[in-house]
Amino acid sequence: MQTDRSEANGIRDLAQAHGLDIDPETIAVNELGLDFQVAIAEAVAGQSWVLRIPRRPDVTDRAAVEGRFLRDVAPHLSVAVPDWQIHTADLIAYPLLPGTPGLTIDEQGQPHWHFDVESADYAQSLADFLAELHSIDPALVRSSGIDEFSPAEVRQRKRDDIARVVAEFEVAPSLRERWAAWLDDDAYWPDFTTVTHGEVYPAHQLMDGPRNLSILDWTTAAIGDPARDFMFHHASVSAGSFDATLKRYVDKGDRVWPKFAEHCGELFSTSPVELGLYALQTGDSDHMEAARAQLNPGE
Repeated sequence: MQTDRSEANGIRDLAQAHGLDIDPETIAVNELGLDFQVAIAEAVAGQSWVLRIPRRPDVTDRAAVEGRFLRDVAPHLSVAVPDWQIHTADLIAYPLLPGTPGLTIDEQGQPHWHFDVESADYAQSLADFLAELHSIDPALVRSSGIDEFSPAEVRQRKRDDIARVVAEFEVAPSLRERWAAWLDDDAYWPDFTTVTHGEVYPAHQLMDGPRNLSILDWTTAAIGDPARDFMFHHASVSAGSFDATLKRYVDKGDRVWPKFAEHCGELFSTSPVELGLYALQTGDSDHMEAARAQLNPGE
């Protein structure tokens, strides 16, 4: 969305203080990000830039890890990732990446898809990206400082996260029972971990039609459960399209397990837990209310 003049001038001044001269008339701001205000603007020299402005001091340390991870992972991927040419506590900025978002959210909160999510070309493109990412040797990115979890820690961390949210919020009994059964069933859970993005969904995918050109927002990257990167896809497409994606992924040399698809569904069902944790971190009343509504939808 276009921003007002005073805010645009403030963003221009912030960029100028970091050696980037942008035209304030070209600034468009996206306020949807939870951790960063994001603006796109043209530099006076002509190139378009993305500016990420931290909303809270606590995101700065995690951003430092993300920046190191991007440096390490970029040479091993066919898609483009952000090249942070400015990285300080006040501003992260990088040249605009190729492609357009596959999913946008309007001011009323309604999603708008900009490609055919059931397309065979999309299944192939997504599988190719995830196969590349998940085949990266964790040793190549470990020094970035990203979180690393063993298979046992993946499961225990989810158990702990659910327990914390249940202790702080009223959670529907049906959800508590569902999650307990899932946590107690070995068949759902991986016995290996991979490098993961953590939030692969089309708002973070810049595309040309059904093809992925660039991947954004690596804040949640970790060495952990590969299903994290499939769960939104599983929730968004038909079983046939999901199976086609998995077949391509396995054909490229990666692996899954018999209950992989079901595990993706269970992971996605814990999205309210993630929102609850985030609300507890920020303490924001709107975040808390949204979490309450999702964790106990019958009320």
